[in-house]
Amino acid sequence: MPTRSHANQLRAGRYSQSGQIYLLTAVTHLREPVFRDWRAGRLVVDQFRLAKSEGQADSLAWVVMPDHFHWLVELQNSTLPRLMLSTKSRSAREINAYLGRSGQFWQKGFHDRAIRREENLLAVARYIIANPLRAGLVKRVHDYSLWDAIWL
Repeated sequence: MPTRSHANQLRAGRYSQSGQIYLLTAVTHLREPVFRDWRAGRLVVDQFRLAKSEGQADSLAWVVMPDHFHWLVELQNSTLPRLMLSTKSRSAREINAYLGRSGQFWQKGFHDRAIRREENLLAVARYIIANPLRAGLVKRVHDYSLWDAIWL
């Protein structure tokens, strides 16, 4: 019997529910630290905003790290695969054009975790935006410019 790839195994139980809150993570190809360039990071943020304006998802909190992002969303009129495909493909085109390059930008797939209703959303958001602190990129969260949360 053929074995399924790890990515397919991750997708096997994936379920998209409108109104559900998810923590989404995507990583750059070969973990290249492209988002050390602030403007490249802002191009990803533009896609988060576009997803909201298109009614796909409401952004609750996010952080763009040098080689990945974490995005806390409430899914609206979309599915997780559709939301992430549009966010990753459009940001890849924009960032590659900005950097004058071509080719694969993101690693295939993404990680998602449904947030249970009993979880403290503010605590999840704080964990997300504290990533630059834990990574040693800054000494204070406010010294890092690529994050936001609706509670602040």
